[in-house]
Amino acid sequence: MNAKKPASRRSLKSDLARVNAHKVRTKEYGELPELTEDTLARAKVNKGGRPSSPNPRKLISLRLPADVIERWKATGPGWQTRMRNA
Repeated sequence: MNAKKPASRRSLKSDLARVNAHKVRTKEYGELPELTEDTLARAKVNKGGRPSSPNPRKLISLRLPADVIERWKATGPGWQTRMRNA
């Protein structure tokens, strides 16, 4: 381990400013693959995030007396789930 080297944040290991500044020249067009109907048919869009639930929860606002909330909190961690089940 090199103690003299400062710790750095994770990076893409790429100079994004240089990549963004690059202009494709005419001679580079030959390197690009041709876009065909078959290629487009095989394309898949990957959307990130969690998969959608078949039974999604709805957000509501509920006002409860402070003493009721304190009693549920006193039951320990997971009180919201136990309150939902009750």
